[in-house]
Amino acid sequence: MPIPDYPRPPFKPQQQPFPGKSARTDPVPDIGKDSYVGHGLLEGKRALITGGDSGIGAAVAIAFAREGASVAIAHLPEEQDDAVDILAQIKAAGVQGHSFPCDLRDPAQIQTLAAGVLEAFGGLDVLVNNAAYQRYFQSFEEITLDEWTRTFATNVHAPFYLIKQLVPHLQPGASIINTASVNAKDPTPNILPYSTTKGAVANMTLGLASLLAERGIRVNAVLPGPIWTPFIPAGMAEEKVKTFGSQTPFGRPGQPAELASAYVMLATDTASYTSGALITIAGAQAVL
Repeated sequence: MPIPDYPRPPFKPQQQPFPGKSARTDPVPDIGKDSYVGHGLLEGKRALITGGDSGIGAAVAIAFAREGASVAIAHLPEEQDDAVDILAQIKAAGVQGHSFPCDLRDPAQIQTLAAGVLEAFGGLDVLVNNAAYQRYFQSFEEITLDEWTRTFATNVHAPFYLIKQLVPHLQPGASIINTASVNAKDPTPNILPYSTTKGAVANMTLGLASLLAERGIRVNAVLPGPIWTPFIPAGMAEEKVKTFGSQTPFGRPGQPAELASAYVMLATDTASYTSGALITIAGAQAVL
């Protein structure tokens, strides 16, 4: 299948309230609805994807389902419309699908999410920690303690606590996949809280890979570069949205569908020796 002629900047200047809606993002991101073809690589597996209602999480949910995995997605309650759409895509693949609205900043809701997924599936094989929060700041003075705390609560504390809840129920061969960012290695100053948390996620991934190796649980992370999702108009300044992705050698942002195969690979049994990997997907952008 030829690679689509994906959109290139300049994009229409646009902003949305966080976390953003797919239908209001112009152009609408490609999450693989019409392009991803599965090959049974995850047949019989059970997966939970946080932030699975749009963007990268939605693309991963569709790919996992079409590879044969039963998929649960967690999402903010206000993202119910997008979640219904993705849940329909999951079920159309002929697998079991579940949707769990929750705010991952609340440990009690994380406990409820973990219990609900385990009850629905009878266990879990793959956890994808993808949900995140980002906000753009014009200056250092704009960064409040509340914003700093909110970013860490969503991007660092939530995945740690969800892993804490689920690890006792994971069997050898299970896979944990965290979504970090190229900002872990090359931080963008105007999204300092987000960049800092993604550095923490990358380091948490490496540490957990060692800690959980004796249990046969693999832990890896994907580090996306500029990817066109509702996250962008919801978390960046309008002038940055207009030129988003232009700095890459590809000259454009990636689409969520272009990342899904990396998550699939990390979830497969054939990746049994891959743990502690930080996989950068950034359109040839050098990130050291």
